[in-house]
Amino acid sequence: MKKKNNLSKKDQKDWNEFIEDLSQIPDKDQPHKEQSNYKKFRYDLHGLTLDEANQKVKEILLSCSKKNLREIILITGKGLHSNSQDVYKSSKLSKLRYSVPEFINSDPEISKLVLSINTSSPNEGGQGALQIKLKKL
Repeated sequence: MKKKNNLSKKDQKDWNEFIEDLSQIPDKDQPHKEQSNYKKFRYDLHGLTLDEANQKVKEILLSCSKKNLREIILITGKGLHSNSQDVYKSSKLSKLRYSVPEFINSDPEISKLVLSINTSSPNEGGQGALQIKLKKL
């Protein structure tokens, strides 16, 4: 590997600004404040009916908001084993992964608490789980 001897003026300026302002460098001797305030709540909704799941989701959102939790992971499953025999029911909304976000958005009491609802990351459940981020109150 060849060592670069001459730094550009911009690189020198950036480096000098960086070492003058040490606020960007975390103090390893102190606990990481952001990490300690950022907590997740995880709950599995498998086996619940749509009504039971919606009531549980409302209870969880209100409780987590009061406890200042920032993120909720709800395990819904992918809906592969859902029975959708009734032709008058929506094939999507009979599945938790679709009905839970719809329920949250339609309930004014809990929708105001939610910042975003997304499919969770693969290590948190992927398409079989929802990641709900809560607003700071």
